[in-house]
Amino acid sequence: MQIKDITSFLESWAPPALQESYDNSGLIIGDGNDEAHGALITLDVNEAVIDEAVATNCNMIVAHHPLIFSGIKKIGTSHWIDKCIRKAIKNDLNVYAIHTNLDNVASGVNKKIAERIGLTNVRILQPKKDSLLKLTVFVPTTNKSELLTGLYQAGAGEIGNYDHCSFQLTGEGTFRPNEDANPAIGKKDKDEVVQETRIEVILPSHSKSKVLNAMRSNHPYEEVAYYLSTLENINQEVGSGMIGDLEQSQSPQDFTSHLKETMNLNVVKHTDFVKDRIKKVAICGGSGRFLLETAIAAKADVFVSADFKYHDFFEANGEIIIADIGHYESEVFTKELIYEKLTKNFAKFAFRLSEVDTNPIKYL
Repeated sequence: MQIKDITSFLESWAPPALQESYDNSGLIIGDGNDEAHGALITLDVNEAVIDEAVATNCNMIVAHHPLIFSGIKKIGTSHWIDKCIRKAIKNDLNVYAIHTNLDNVASGVNKKIAERIGLTNVRILQPKKDSLLKLTVFVPTTNKSELLTGLYQAGAGEIGNYDHCSFQLTGEGTFRPNEDANPAIGKKDKDEVVQETRIEVILPSHSKSKVLNAMRSNHPYEEVAYYLSTLENINQEVGSGMIGDLEQSQSPQDFTSHLKETMNLNVVKHTDFVKDRIKKVAICGGSGRFLLETAIAAKADVFVSADFKYHDFFEANGEIIIADIGHYESEVFTKELIYEKLTKNFAKFAFRLSEVDTNPIKYL
């Protein structure tokens, strides 16, 4: 198996196109054509993690946080990132990051948090807009099954928990091939009438090229009649944060204890307990300040996230409880999520969970 087999699978789960503009997900160091010997799964990459990969004969590291996040103009010997880059290259390691693209998929980072806390009725807190397209294509009715199969395999026709979704309408298609045409049906310079099916399917915008290639590959016509429409619908499967409900409401004190137990926390920084009972919970792994107003608008009782600054806590405004559990603590179980996904798909390959505690923050 090659490195690119692993990265291709990860990118089918969390497409790179879904990462934020500031991010740097993907194969950061290495060659996708390298043979994969073993992969170490971690939250962060530091020298201890690289040493662990070498010691366990893993030539790939899959991390949530990118080792190289911003621009680098030189690679020296003093900064920790420089040391990691040099050590990874010297040991022929491939370093891959699956960051905000994994934050933004419904089965990603926040779903893992929701599962640990025990939330039900879970949905994305801030779904993305302008990320869906509608493909309308006309095909001879006798060829529609083959075309639909190709479109579905390319990622079209998925809506929430349903796939193979389409709308179909049968009618007559007319055309006349000119002398330069090579028609699959009909003869040159003669009008032709064919029973055709109009097919409509929804697709994520990042799958556009793949779906159009599948359309052309599975369509009998030399010239395919189709058009794409941009949809204003929000994409319920892509976006930031999540919100859900506890099975039973809890007092703020009991919920805080529950949070510490399920997320393995030493401490929770929180605002005043302005709610008598906690039922609706908003979450965001990592830095979630940008979703605070969205959580309030969604009528969440508490917002569980990290990296709130001092003045950010005032913005709870007596309308919600902010529970800052720490960046590392909110995302550390992401490595379990990645490990579970990979081992399920590559049952005979050696994946390892890193045992290194990469949290740079310590508590007394």
